[in-house]
Amino acid sequence: MNSDRTDRKFANTLARGLAILRAFRASDSGLTHAQISDRTGLPKPTVSRLTYTLCELGYLSHGGRNDRFRLGPSAIALGSVASVAVNFLDLASDAMQKLADDTGTLALVAVRDDSKMLLVRTWRPRNASTIWLEPGHRIPVFGSSSGMAVVASLGQERFAQLTPEKDMRQFRSEGYSQLVEHGFTYALKGTRYASTINAVSVPYFAEEFGEPVAFTCGAMPSDLSDDRIRDEVGPALRDLVRALEQRTGRTPALSRRD
Repeated sequence: MNSDRTDRKFANTLARGLAILRAFRASDSGLTHAQISDRTGLPKPTVSRLTYTLCELGYLSHGGRNDRFRLGPSAIALGSVASVAVNFLDLASDAMQKLADDTGTLALVAVRDDSKMLLVRTWRPRNASTIWLEPGHRIPVFGSSSGMAVVASLGQERFAQLTPEKDMRQFRSEGYSQLVEHGFTYALKGTRYASTINAVSVPYFAEEFGEPVAFTCGAMPSDLSDDRIRDEVGPALRDLVRALEQRTGRTPALSRRD
């Protein structure tokens, strides 16, 4: 979690409580105070006070002593409302599952969450035995294809809010060039945040968030080579997003950058 802000309008206590809710992942079978503290960077006494409040409000549930914390009914209801509001995910679901099956990649949608990209929906290829990332997982903006797709198509004002340094500006410029030339982005070797995964992304402007999100396909480099990205998977993902834009009446994210 980022250190507390000094902006007088910013409610740090609220931010800490939301950080606890954001710590939960789809694969979790509950979290202890220690695990929540590790994931948020908050001291355990602070975590204890906030989890008590969140339980009282129904955003967390806790069975009793030594039990783990889980998302409560209030959080689940809020998530259900948000899921209905973001209807483009459901509109794309069948096509994303087919793309995952056809290409043998994990298909996903990621949204920007400060300096991270948050996975909000994933489609795993059927009958795949490989371990895949799940919704709730966060990856860096810098060094990921999804981050590149989003920052490359962000408006200048929103991009400036990231207080980007030279490396990030170059990263954005490379992404912009790739979107103009190919219609998709992939992080070049030497800039990828992890050497164990290759991925390709296409931005989609989500009116619900007021900025682009990333549609992405990823797999191990042995399964998703740069050649496959350029010649097969990238064009297929680009065509999927273009079809979704036509279906929803949205203009391409890059055309809304300035």
